[in-house]
Amino acid sequence: MTSGGQIGVTKTTCCIVGGGPGGAVLALLLARRGVAVTLLEAHPDFDREFRGDTLHPSVMEIMDQLGLADRLLELRHTKVRTFTLQTASGPFTPVDLSRLDTKYPYITLMPQTSFLEFVTGEAQRYPNFRLVMGARVRELVEEGGVVRGVRYEAGDGRHEVRAVLTVGADGRGSRVRRLAGFEPVKTSPPMDVLWFKLPREEGDPDGIVGRLGRGHIAVMLDRADHWQAGYVIPKGTYPELRREGIESLHRGFAQLIPEFADRVEHLKDWQQASLLSVESSRCPRWYRPGLLLIGDAAHVMSPVGGVGINYAIQDAVVAANVLSGPLQESQRRLVDLDTRYLATVQRRRELPTRLIQRAQAVIQQQVLARALRSDASFAPPLFLRLLLRVPILRTIPSRIAGFGFWPVRVEE
Repeated sequence: MTSGGQIGVTKTTCCIVGGGPGGAVLALLLARRGVAVTLLEAHPDFDREFRGDTLHPSVMEIMDQLGLADRLLELRHTKVRTFTLQTASGPFTPVDLSRLDTKYPYITLMPQTSFLEFVTGEAQRYPNFRLVMGARVRELVEEGGVVRGVRYEAGDGRHEVRAVLTVGADGRGSRVRRLAGFEPVKTSPPMDVLWFKLPREEGDPDGIVGRLGRGHIAVMLDRADHWQAGYVIPKGTYPELRREGIESLHRGFAQLIPEFADRVEHLKDWQQASLLSVESSRCPRWYRPGLLLIGDAAHVMSPVGGVGINYAIQDAVVAANVLSGPLQESQRRLVDLDTRYLATVQRRRELPTRLIQRAQAVIQQQVLARALRSDASFAPPLFLRLLLRVPILRTIPSRIAGFGFWPVRVEE
């Protein structure tokens, strides 16, 4: 406990800031390998709405490698094997995961809260793991140009964690990234997304429902007891939509998905909706002595394809594979971590990140932006429709969606 101007100081080998999927999985992997790790999460719990809830086959295979997949699937979830868009030219299925050669040929839709509680619960089985909720990081501890940890505030006062390595896994608005002076290179995708809940009724379809047409895009994600609805709008048009009133949202959504026209009336005011300002960015450098960024802290992903969680977890796996041995050595000998190991993590993850962001940009420009600009009925580009008709090529979009460009494995 601390009081007044006193600061409680603790020591660990790795301090991870951010208890999202990437930070939580990295903490678990390091704890399993005997590395002393402290995980700091700014919120008092993991329960927040409209977070990404999609675990792709890549993540399920990682969980399987850890011996945790079966227990994870005992939690409430739904499975989505295909993603079909209703367009002017009829149904269009760009992704069919059931064609993939994997034990998990589907996307697992699971509340992120449940996933994070499961992963951190597993980590807490190891005595060298420590989780601090409600820990708001205020500054980095730096000595001679090397990051030595962080200072944070919690309900019981101010604290300092000293660590051989500090990992920023605190998301798209990363405070660690700002404190370290990293400046991401940003792009501006042509859209924003309004998320809101709609009631689910008996007889509704399972999985994901998507519609494009007449300048609008809508998507419905099956959450078992409700639908998470997304309404895609051109970037920067939210203030105008609000001025037109909530009825304008009702009309636009009902035109796309008329069978849900009565249910959108449950959306009474704008406080029931959450605006996601879509962006995509990447830091040219993810590390400096004593510090590493992973996940959205290093590279903010567009929601296209729902791959953000999966890439953050793949970052975590590669970081654990590369850094576990050097961190164990630092722990034993009380020596600094060689920066070349941090450079290796970025080198292994940067190209897959660049490629998936480029693929997202193509989809945004060639499909989504065109759909939002069009007042007429929209049909997918001819090249994409032809690609999905060629047997040897049609699994490529599904494989990229399911595993990314370079699948990773846990190295024990």
